[in-house]
Order: sequence, then structure tokens, then C-alpha cells
Amino acid sequence: MSVARYFDEMSYGPAPEADTEARAWLKRHEAGFGHFIGGTFVTPEGGQYFDAVDPSTGNILGRVAQGGADDVDKAGAAARKAQGPWAKLPGHARARHLYALARAVQRNARLLAVVEAIDNGKPIRETRDIDVPQVARHFYYHAGWAQLQASEFADQVPVGVVGQIIPWNFPLLMLAWKVAPALALGNTVVLKPAEFTSLTALLFAEIATEAGLPAGVLNVVTGDGSTGATLVGHGGIDKIAFTGSSEVGKLIREKTAGSGKSLTLELGGKSPFIVFDDADIDGAVEGVVDAIWFNQGQVCCAGSRLLVQEGIAETFLARLKRRMATLRVGMPLDKCIDMGAIVAPVQLERIKSLVATGVAEGAELFQPNIDLPKGGSFYPPTLLSNVHTAATVAREEIFGPVLVSMTFRTPDEGVMLANNTRYGLSASVWSETIGLALDIAPKLQAGVVWINATNLFDAAVGFGGYRESGYGREGGKEGAFEYLKPKAWSGRKARVVSEAVAEEVAVGGFDMPALDRTAKLFVGGKQARPDGNYSRAILSPKGVKVGEVGEGNRKDIRNAVAAARSAEGWGRATAHNRAQILYYLAENLSARAAEFAGRIAAMTGVSKAKAEAEIEACISRLFSYGAWADKFEGTVHTPPLRGVALAMNEPIGVVGVICPDEAPLLAFISLVAPLIAMGNRVVAVPSERHPLAVTDFYQIIETSDVPAGVINIVTGAARDLTKTLTEHDDVDALWVFGTKENATLAEKLSVGNLKRLLVDHGLLTDWFDGQAAEGPILLRHAVQVKNIWIPYGE
Repeated sequence: MSVARYFDEMSYGPAPEADTEARAWLKRHEAGFGHFIGGTFVTPEGGQYFDAVDPSTGNILGRVAQGGADDVDKAGAAARKAQGPWAKLPGHARARHLYALARAVQRNARLLAVVEAIDNGKPIRETRDIDVPQVARHFYYHAGWAQLQASEFADQVPVGVVGQIIPWNFPLLMLAWKVAPALALGNTVVLKPAEFTSLTALLFAEIATEAGLPAGVLNVVTGDGSTGATLVGHGGIDKIAFTGSSEVGKLIREKTAGSGKSLTLELGGKSPFIVFDDADIDGAVEGVVDAIWFNQGQVCCAGSRLLVQEGIAETFLARLKRRMATLRVGMPLDKCIDMGAIVAPVQLERIKSLVATGVAEGAELFQPNIDLPKGGSFYPPTLLSNVHTAATVAREEIFGPVLVSMTFRTPDEGVMLANNTRYGLSASVWSETIGLALDIAPKLQAGVVWINATNLFDAAVGFGGYRESGYGREGGKEGAFEYLKPKAWSGRKARVVSEAVAEEVAVGGFDMPALDRTAKLFVGGKQARPDGNYSRAILSPKGVKVGEVGEGNRKDIRNAVAAARSAEGWGRATAHNRAQILYYLAENLSARAAEFAGRIAAMTGVSKAKAEAEIEACISRLFSYGAWADKFEGTVHTPPLRGVALAMNEPIGVVGVICPDEAPLLAFISLVAPLIAMGNRVVAVPSERHPLAVTDFYQIIETSDVPAGVINIVTGAARDLTKTLTEHDDVDALWVFGTKENATLAEKLSVGNLKRLLVDHGLLTDWFDGQAAEGPILLRHAVQVKNIWIPYGE
């Protein structure tokens, strides 16, 4: 075909990017890529390699080492050796290292972009213009946090050695998302790239060495899923940061249970793309192209569920189909294509299988009549319309260039459809009425919401999901906290559990007997008898019975969770209103301070002075959270675009709380108050051994205008109730303070709906210490951050 013909037809001709330097780099490593450990490439201990394959041709690009336990051991030891000296460097020194990495990425930008394109199959236009610039941006941005660490994170210390496992859809960008904050804040890293796409991680390791990064600070161990599993289970790793499927994320949560490892999970999604009838239709159509056909739809936050208001649905789908016919699928290094290759044949087969399932379940299939390259793993842009909400393709993450569409009538119905998923990663809202868009955004159960836009990312703006899309954030200040731990918690000692005392049985006499009173449960704003009609005796340290409480069971937890779920209006109450109620609680507790102090002294055996000090601390803590209720707010990010991103602190929902035995009322208030201050509803299990002060406290709750269902109290065996709360799918998060066994149990059982956990691993907290038990140290766990992107437009 001649150049003149292209001018006549105004069609695109091929515009291939040169790959000479990339091929030369691969040639230098034709003997095989080793692991990068301790600042140098080393051969795998097992001597095994696997092929890195170009998905657009099926040709072999190189041989990559298969990591085993010995390799992970060596990498962990190198990272541990380097972590102390790296953390002790002044923040300015680490900032200069990250700045050097950013500059090195920019100097090698074209090489990185080409290697990424041929290894992953995505278009060079995306790696060149999106991925690599964002990589540099992350290292620049986090160099700033390193510089400011001493002032901005003065109460935090590094986590230590971090194991990071990244996916194949954005190999280099995911490396930057994880490595940059970890290194900036004094941690060292053992990175496990995806089996399909290891090359840019190895290239980056070379570049980092040339940029002067100290040996052992960054280590790369390649391999398949077994290598990742070995890293997850390694005893020398303090934290695991994982991006990948929800299924693997659940396995990691279960495998790390009881290990004490910190965990960040950025998992799958089935994100809604909501188009209202007043939207700019052509603009929204272009938004769909970016939402689902960017990177061949292999994006965790891809807008794969199109929800269109009925009034414009026919017009919208007609224009979308016409636009699909103009998309070009081609070789990754062609600068004029829209879509490249699927990452591997196995992923291509999964996509084909799910599309066939969708058609079999009644969906209408549309694929434009466009040419696909011969050979390689290619799939056309695909639309499945008239999809039922219960269809497999509406529920399961396809992770390919497949869009499913449904319609809705009203905004409320649109929100219901959008939230009808077990995921909660992202959403896009399209409307020319900004008031409507801003009304819908907070109602969506997603960690990121784009208004009249999609797939906007920046290092300064946190990214992460709700529900089975994982927990933790990457990017922004909230992402920096994921690689730190509170200084006040770093020196905690193991809790010593004292032996249970035997009840001292007194022989009855002829004096007037005391009237028996068994404290009830507190559910839905009312005192309630336990379902099983059993009670347990509460003994003083000397074995004297000081009272009885109800023995809560599974049904009692069910009732308490239902009451908490029905009190969702608490999350919409004004922060001022929540603050006032916390002050009322303090006021009413103060009026009965002597009574509560006496109860604590009788139960626990502490002195009168110590019991009085605990009550004063309780009153002070309620005042503190009354103060924080309208002051622990979000922020406005100003990413490099014409617009803003609002980081909103939202309540998590229904949170279970397991309280420890020490300081029984103060620990209860210290854990419950930050949660309700932020708009959550609570199902609390008081100290198993000393619950009576908390069962007395529900009389304070009843007289302090606390709405029914906001605080629910179920007494009983901590282990049994921990198990029930963890297994309950309507419990969104769980805080477990007490024995290590209970913490391990909660972590192991939380995989059901990946509820967020805060556990103390059996370590003792000083509840009287404000640094360890009050303020942001707990408030950060009482909220989930939603980032709402609002471009200004033209």
C-alpha cells in the first residue's frame, strides 16, 4: 500500500516504534535473567528458568529464573541486613535516592516503555504516555514524603521488610506504586513480579543500581505462584502488599493469619459506569472506550458494567457500537493502535469462555467487524447488552475487553444496580448536573469515584477498594501510612493472661438475702435477654461473685448486627450531632462516676484511686472523641489536572469490637468511641472477665440520646463471639483486642467477605496512654477513604 493511498483514504498506516535497544538489552541477558538480590543478579538456587513470551507473537523474549525457598531466604536476609541502615538515613538522604530513581526512569523512559509493551502486549502509546510518566511521578512524589517524614510522620516508624507481589496488567506501574512509598519511609523490599511479565522489574533493578540505590534495599525474586506463596509465608517478612485477584487475596489473608504481618490487598473489581439521561453522550461514549478498552480491559478498576438510564439507552448503545467499529487492534509497538494483545493464551481462553457463558445466559453479543492480527493472543472489543443482574458476566470479573450493559430508570435504581456486587473498587458517574453527580458519588460503595471521567490516577491521590476489592490504600498520605506503624505500638509486650479463679461458695445464713440481678444484653437500644437463657457468674479476683451477665450466642449476634445495620442513618448524621452525643455520654458518666469506680474496684480488685482514675480517663476520652468527631476530616488533593480529588473519610459500616480484660470500661470506650464518632455502628463484646461496668454503661447510653442500634452490647465468651462476628457477612470490620488466639481466629475466618481487621496479636495496650490509645492512631482505622475525582472541564 502506498503512502498516497493513505492520504486518499485518511486511514491509519502502521507506525512501529523501534525496538533496537530493547532487543539489545534482551540479547545481553540471553543466558537467562537471575534474581536480583543484594544489589546483583544471582542464579536461582534450583537452577530452573521459565520463558518470558511476547503475547502478540508467541515468540520467546528471554529466560527468567524460577524462585524457590532458598532464593526467598537470601532475598529476605539481604533486605533485613539493609533495612536498619536504610531506615537510619536522614529523610533527606532517602529523598535524594528516590529523586535519583525518578530521574533514572525519565532517562530510560523509551527503553522501559518498549520492554513493557512487548512483555505485556499493551500498546506502546499507553506505556509511553501513561505508565512510564506515572512511574516517574510516584518516585518524585514519594521523595517528598521521605524529605518530610520527620515532621509529618513523627509518631510513626517503618514496618520493616516488605514483601510485595504485583500483577501482570501494569507491571512497571504497580512496581512504582509499591516500591516508592516503601523505600521512601525506611522499609526495604522483596518484590515478586508476575510470572507473565517480569522483564521491566528486572530492568528497573538494573537502573536502580546504576542510580546508586544501596545493595539490599530492593530485591527482586521472579517465579510463579509458588514463589509468591513462599514469600507470603516467610517468617522474615513484616508486611505483604499484594495486588491481584480476590481469590488469591483471600488465600493470602488466611495464610498470614496469626503471623503478625501487616497486609495491604488491592484486589479485583466489577466497576459500574453510570450514564444519566442528561449526560454528554458523545463524551460518555469516549469515556467508555477509556474505561473498558484501555489495556484491553485488563484493569482491576475497568468500567466493565455499563448502566445507562432508559431514556437514552437506545441512542447511547447505537453510538457506542459505531465507535467500537473504529477501534484498531494491532501489534503493541504500533503507535496507531487502540488495543494490543491479551497477556497470555490462558487469559484469552478465560475471556472467550466467559463471553460464551454470557451469550448462553441470554446476553446479546456485539463485536465490530475489525481485523485482528494473525497469531498471538488478540480479542476484539466486545459488548454484551440486555444482561440480567444475576448473570455470570454481570457478577464475575472478566479482565478483558468485554463490556456488559444494563439499564435503569431512576437515580436510586442506578445506585442499587451499581452497588449490586461483592466488589467495591471504583465507579464512574456521568451527568451534566453536578449536583446529581455529587449526590450519587457518596452513595456508591467504591473507594474511587470519577465524575465525568474515568481511569484518572495520580501518586498524590489514594487508590483502593471496599469489600472484596480489598483494603488499604496506595498513593497519597493514606497510602504512606500503609508502610508505617505507630511508634506507641512498636514496643508492646505480650499480654499475660491470668488463671481463672474458682468461685468462693458462701454458706447461706438467716440475714436478708441480696436480690439477684443478671445484666441483660443491649440490642437495638433496648435491654434484651440472651437467646439461650444462660448466664455466667462474674467473679472478683478473690472468687467472690459480684454479678452475672447473659451468655450471648449466635442468634444474639445476629439480632445485634441486624439492629446495627438498621441504624445506618447514624452515618448520615452531622458530625456536630455525633459530637454532641459523645459529650452527653461523658456528662452522664460523670454524674455516676463514684458508682462506676466502685463497680470497677469490686470486679478487678484495683484500688479505689486506680478505679477513679479509670473513670476520669473514660470521661476525658469521650470528650476527646466528641472533639474529633467534626475535626477528623478528609482533604482536597490537587493532582496535575484541571480539577480536584476529594478524599472523603467515610464510615466503614457495622464494626464488631472484642474488648480486652484490662481497664475494662476504659478499653471499651477507647475502642467504641472513635468508631461511633466517625459514623459507624458497633456490636461490642465487653471484657469476658470484667463486663459489669459495660453492662452498667448501657444505662448511660439510654439516657444520652444515642439512636437505637448505634451501640449494641453482647456479653459472653470472647472466642465464641469473635468467631460468630467474623463469619457474619453483614459485619464490615472487626477490632479484636485480647488473646493472640482470638486475633488469629479472626484473621483466619475473615476471608469470607474480606472484612477489615484491627487486631493487637495478643500484645498489651496501655489504655491510659493517649499516644497509644487515643486519636488518629485509632481514627484512621475507623474510616475508609473515598477519593472523588472532579475534573473542571473546559
